[in-house]
Amino acid sequence: MALDKNQIAQRIAQEVKNGYYVNLGIGIPTLVANYVRHDIEVEFQSENGVLGMGPFPFEGEEDADIINAGKQTITTLPGASFFDSATSFGMIRGQHVDLTILGAMEVADNGDIANWKIPGKMVKGMGGAMDLVASAENIIVAMMHTNKAGKSKLLNTCSLPLTGVGCVKKIVTNLAVLEVTKDGFVLLERAPGVSVEDIKNATEGRLTIPDNVPEMNL
Repeated sequence: MALDKNQIAQRIAQEVKNGYYVNLGIGIPTLVANYVRHDIEVEFQSENGVLGMGPFPFEGEEDADIINAGKQTITTLPGASFFDSATSFGMIRGQHVDLTILGAMEVADNGDIANWKIPGKMVKGMGGAMDLVASAENIIVAMMHTNKAGKSKLLNTCSLPLTGVGCVKKIVTNLAVLEVTKDGFVLLERAPGVSVEDIKNATEGRLTIPDNVPEMNL
């Protein structure tokens, strides 16, 4: 059974370690804050100038003045701080963020990522993605394995304009967890009930399949 967006976020939350400063991109990554273990301390950063984000607010408890980079209402934890974009991007460019979690339209098997523009479609701008992928040493991508037409989004070469080159380290999709290596994608885990053959058929890029591929533990 393929994962839904919340389950993808739940699996990625297992990659968040105690003491990490983490940037959450727009889309599925924003859900990760809902699933981080309660026995660890993590600081979530948003490039619009927030440090110390918490889970999404309950319905009726939203504050329209407290939002993330995707303009979604958020909560803040005790000790949270607010600052301007220059300070926020100083944190990012200065490599003070331990983990960046981004969505993507395409990822190539060498770690290239395309996540900001589809030619011909109106776009407001690239946001902070360019800075994040250029500065981060640890990037995890949250995405669907295929597009709505059923075609792979894990490719030999990205067809869309690139956001970053050779920067993605790990990918969690609705079908699998994959690591990006010099030899392409390596299959680490598969979603419950999803076969290795299903993942192989849904992956266009180079894919190494170990002898034993365990199911994800959600």
